[in-house]
Amino acid sequence: MTAILIILAAIVILVVGYVFYGAYLAREWGVDPARKTPAITQEDGVDYVAAKPAVLMGHHFSSIAGAGPINGPIQASVFGWVPVFLWCVIGGIFFGGLHDFGSLFASIRHGGKGLGDIIKDTMGKRAGRLFTIFALLVLILVIASFVNVVAGTFASERIGFTTNPTGNETTAMISVLFIVLAIVYGIATTRFNLGTVPATVAGIICICLMLVLGLNIGLALPRIPWIVLICAYITVASLVPVWILLQPRDYLSSFLLYGMMILAFVGILISGFTHTATFQIPAFTGWSTNLGFLFPTLFITVACGACSGFHSLVATGTSSKQLANEADAKPIGYGSMLIESALGVMSLIAVGMVFETYTSGGFGSPSVAFAAGIASMFGAETTSIYNTVRALLTLAVSVFALTSLDTATRLSRFMFSELFLNDNEATWRDAEGARKILCHPLVGTLIMVIIGGTLGALQLSQIWGLFGAANQLLAGLALLSVAAWLGNVGKNNKMFLFPMCFMLIATLCSLLLTIRAKFALIGGGSAMWGDWFQLCFAAAMVVLAIILAVEGFRTLKKESASAKS
Repeated sequence: MTAILIILAAIVILVVGYVFYGAYLAREWGVDPARKTPAITQEDGVDYVAAKPAVLMGHHFSSIAGAGPINGPIQASVFGWVPVFLWCVIGGIFFGGLHDFGSLFASIRHGGKGLGDIIKDTMGKRAGRLFTIFALLVLILVIASFVNVVAGTFASERIGFTTNPTGNETTAMISVLFIVLAIVYGIATTRFNLGTVPATVAGIICICLMLVLGLNIGLALPRIPWIVLICAYITVASLVPVWILLQPRDYLSSFLLYGMMILAFVGILISGFTHTATFQIPAFTGWSTNLGFLFPTLFITVACGACSGFHSLVATGTSSKQLANEADAKPIGYGSMLIESALGVMSLIAVGMVFETYTSGGFGSPSVAFAAGIASMFGAETTSIYNTVRALLTLAVSVFALTSLDTATRLSRFMFSELFLNDNEATWRDAEGARKILCHPLVGTLIMVIIGGTLGALQLSQIWGLFGAANQLLAGLALLSVAAWLGNVGKNNKMFLFPMCFMLIATLCSLLLTIRAKFALIGGGSAMWGDWFQLCFAAAMVVLAIILAVEGFRTLKKESASAKS
């Protein structure tokens, strides 16, 4: 019954937070349903395309979720279930939800522009450029990490179409079919005006058929060819209009995620009443574990389950350009984050069912532990239902990692172009000379994909060690940026002060600990290439973050003095 009480408590607290705190934020900031959004006023048929609320919710939720709210809480579970539970629900309501909603709202009121442009207008041109550089470094890590993760879930020792497929071959087959289905869905709804309801019903039926096909016929290729194909896919996905691939793929993918969460909830209820699995995590294991000290490690490791800087890039990069009505900013920005926090708690419960096996190294990754934990709630490992549930959950995790990957690539295209545009230049076509080449969408996309893909082909452990801290540091800077913007336009920003300070302190501490550890390895003569990479990357992040933080706090101080006078 412990698992049932944990999930019910999480749902109640998150719903109360959404209803009351979410409404408070919307009221304080002046969300106006009658005000036209950039998707309407700047519609271009490529990036600025108004989407129906359900479709945009699917895109936004699928993009921000990925594998983060599964991997993070499971890794942090070694501290005990109470710290992870508290950070997921409290962090989701007062940190992550605030961060996501605020970023989306600021971008809507700023012409759908990214945080770099918002910072430039609020804190100055230099700060805007530095933030864009910082965000691009984070996106390189995102692309590298998820290229590695997705290729790892596709890779096989065989080549071609296979019968009796392995789990990886099934995942690869269904993921490729998902791309084809998304294109068909986008054309049917946009060019042939097929209604959302009949298109959705047809899409869900096709998803079910694809699942049946993928479980019987797989697609097999080794890891490196998959990396090349994934890089080619995300390059195309970054450049084509959002209605062809991004909107429909993410929308249809969201049904897998909703289904995964419903399946997990049903499993928790079954295990609670039938005792098919037992919740094994202690309430609290101690202030220090093999991961490190609870502060700052817990708050960095949980990541997307409570607060994630990547969400601000999604909110300001793609979602703000598709939002048709300001009233939808609360459910899409704030609501999606709280649903993700609920998924984080479900992940915590899932690993709790197989905790002893997980801590003894019995699973290759947190995602596998998640699938095994939920599957164990339905029956023993020898049963067919266990194997079916585990395969479907593994597939869902892989699909969302790919969804986050193609969104991250599109975001990197936007930000790479912004880096070289002057104030009087709206698009790459307005630039001149070498800058026109650098601002071209294809050039920026290729540069980011080549760098990210090359790193993704290397060891994941050397990349992932920086991703968490960099991502959370980005969240702290995004909170600071939105607070400065709100103060600049005369809105209440006091709710940002503690979350932004906490996130900046926690993440800077984590990066400084990483730098100290790498110096120790270098001094001892045992450093590998990855240690040098992490040292340089972490040092660059710290320097950029401190400069931006100083600029941000100076801006807030000026705004406060101006308001008093």
